[in-house]
Amino acid sequence: MNKTMLKRSFFLVAAIVSVQATCNYTFKDVSIPPEVKTVSVQYIENRARYINPQLSPQLTDRLRQKITGQTRLTIINGDDAHYDIGGYITDFSVNTSGISGNQASSNNLNVTVHIIFKNRLDEKKNFETDITRNFPFSASISFTDAQNRLMDDILKNVSDDIFNKVFSNW
Repeated sequence: MNKTMLKRSFFLVAAIVSVQATCNYTFKDVSIPPEVKTVSVQYIENRARYINPQLSPQLTDRLRQKITGQTRLTIINGDDAHYDIGGYITDFSVNTSGISGNQASSNNLNVTVHIIFKNRLDEKKNFETDITRNFPFSASISFTDAQNRLMDDILKNVSDDIFNKVFSNW
């Protein structure tokens, strides 16, 4: 292998690794039995010590939109839906993730949602689980500013994780 080919191979591998490191993965293999027609998405209540008043309604809405846009299911209210998705936010907090020169240099905004899934057609498939995501931000910005800047990422990633857990069985 000559030097030119070696350089090209190196840059190709570096580019692939770089692209993979910056991508958010969304699974498209939605697995819903044909007899399942309806879903109920309960309001995701905020039970965390720190409450961001926008998080619960926006996360609930984002999950409903995702289900409507990516499945054939009809969202209904009531106890007669084939699938029932509920839950609550258990953690919305910040912690230091990096220190430089005896000062915090980076922080993580931590979000955990406890999900309760009920399959009314097959109770053996019911489950409860926690979905946890950490969102890094510079320690030079305030917690309030970090929340505002990260809210779109929080809503997208957490709703994707919930959706994938329920419908892609990962």
